[in-house]
Amino acid sequence: MTERDQSPAGTQRGADDWREQTTPGLQPVGGARPDAGYGGYAGGAPPTAVPPGQPPASSTAPQYSTKPVTVRRPDALAGLLLVLAGVAAGVSLLLRWLSTSELTGLDLVRRGVEGLGRDVAGVFADGMWQPVAVVGGGAVLLVLGILVLLPARSHRFLGVLALLVSLVAFAGVLVPLADAGWERATFDTGFWFAVAVPALGLLGALKAMVTSPRR
Repeated sequence: MTERDQSPAGTQRGADDWREQTTPGLQPVGGARPDAGYGGYAGGAPPTAVPPGQPPASSTAPQYSTKPVTVRRPDALAGLLLVLAGVAAGVSLLLRWLSTSELTGLDLVRRGVEGLGRDVAGVFADGMWQPVAVVGGGAVLLVLGILVLLPARSHRFLGVLALLVSLVAFAGVLVPLADAGWERATFDTGFWFAVAVPALGLLGALKAMVTSPRR
């Protein structure tokens, strides 16, 4: 073989050496990197492909839940009825309960509280527990009404408490009515305000109990 036949190969090899010296890491045209494996990928394997239809592992998409969430809300109607029951109890303190007596509701409650401090059995015997039960129940219903007006998931527990208090106050007005033979003329305006205490309390308690949570 002559020197002329060997010159093209020598020229090509010289050009490749010149490219590697001037630009390190540049792969010559038609060649392969020394560290490249199968398919030209480093390490001999292609990168892991993401299956179609699935987000990549580093996805930051927000996670949404389809589970219903209970909304915290007040029970305006139940709270209003319970508050009105407390207001009716307060008004009854300023008026006469009996048409044959000048004693106001406040006087009757004061006598009942004083009797409880001396003789509990005597208070139940003379009926002075009735004004205490009605007015005291109205005060408790007023507090429960304010709590029902606050936002909550459910007010059923407060409704049960209001129902029990209303039943006690209801007994406090039914017993004197039965003792008087259901004669309405025996009672004055203050007593009828007292009757409104358990009536409004029962309505408010039932409303709070039957109202289901909103989702």
